[in-house]
Parts: sequence; C-alpha cells; structure tokens
Amino acid sequence: MLMDKCPGQDKKIISAESLKCSSCGYEIEVFSDEIKIRCPKCGQISTKQVLPSCVDWCRCAAECVGPDSYLKHLKTKTILLKEKLIKELEQYFGSDLKRINHAKRVLDFSEELLRNEGGDWYIVVPAAILHDVGIKAAEEKYGSNAGHLQEKEGPGIAKKILLKLGVNLKDIDEICQIIAHHHSPGKINTQNFKILYDSDWLVNLKDEVDLKDKDRIKNIIDKVFFTEAARGIAKSVYL
Repeated sequence: MLMDKCPGQDKKIISAESLKCSSCGYEIEVFSDEIKIRCPKCGQISTKQVLPSCVDWCRCAAECVGPDSYLKHLKTKTILLKEKLIKELEQYFGSDLKRINHAKRVLDFSEELLRNEGGDWYIVVPAAILHDVGIKAAEEKYGSNAGHLQEKEGPGIAKKILLKLGVNLKDIDEICQIIAHHHSPGKINTQNFKILYDSDWLVNLKDEVDLKDKDRIKNIIDKVFFTEAARGIAKSVYL
C-alpha cells in the first residue's frame, strides 16, 4: 500500500545526547534539535555534527516538511557549511591572507545583500567563499591572475572542495557556474549571480578608481551594480 504522506512528518521526537566541548572537553547535554551549544564550564560554543537526512536529498522535502521548515533547515546547513568552507579556504591559500580576507569581505557583503534582496543562501555563501580559488592555479600555470583565467581554473577546484563536504551535485553545478562567470556579467542572469557579482564589486571598487574622483565613482556605481541594495551600500561607503 502506497503512503501519501511521510510517516515521520508529524512525529518530531526530541531527545537528549552528549556532546564533548571542543575547547575544554566538558560533557555537555544537547538536545537533538540543537545545532550549537555554549559550554557551561568555559563558555566556548561547540557545533554538533549533523548527518544528512531525507530532507537533504528528497525532491519532495519542501512539500513534506513545509516551506518555512525547509528554508530554516537550509539556512542551518548553510551555517555549518560556511564554517567548513572557510577552513578549507584558509587551508588552500595558506599564508596568502590577501586572498583569504578578500573572500571573507565578499562573504560579508553577500550575506547583507541576501538579507535585503533575497536569494539562495546555500548557493551564494559557498560561491562567495570560493569565487577566487582559481587565482592560485592561474598564477601557477600561466603567471597571471587575469579574470578569465580565474574563471577557467576555479570551478574544478571548487567542485572538489564542495564534493568533499557533501554538497549535492545540483547545487555544486550552480555554484561552479557562478564561479566560472564571476568576471563576466551577462552570461548568467540569476539573482544568486547578481548578489555575488555585486558583493565582489563592493570590495573591489576601491582598487578600480581614484577614490577622490567622486563623479567617476558615481558613474561606476550606477553602471556596474545589479541590485539596489548594493548601490545603496556603495554610495554609503564610497560617496
């Protein structure tokens, strides 16, 4: 007999389990619906490992658990993924703090634009963190970090990292498409691409023009940004 409803949909069973503090080793009681917990002994916040569930792969997940719960689930997964991706980024670039700090600034702007403009957190956040990973390979192979070379080398490196962290193939494809065109506006016209592109420009604008030339800055702001939120931020920061 076929079931027309997931049997677990209305049965949310919350249980207590033990989590060892990542800082002092103290045993903390954490409930099954909690992701992060502050250690009562040392104050350090520890993150619980979350194993994949049917919500991660089932095509009916949003319909099954409801759109609000599904969105909350995706944001939680994004938070955990963000922490892991930043560690991967830092390991990949090593002592190259310029590249690491640039990615973090782009990420900060991306999250601000996501809050104001909408978009898919689980696409934009990984794209923001990994958008420039092609620079290292481009410099090693071609002695150049030109934009088109970053776009050529970046997707393959990003895909390996994302696969390692268990991101699904459909999301990886979109993230890598954004990375493959992040210097080439017009080839992709999605909201997710626009947020990443605008965030990158918000960081790079200071290096592209004399900051004393307010008229030129205003013209660039009016021309290059896709979103109104990014234009507002750029005017506030640079004008």
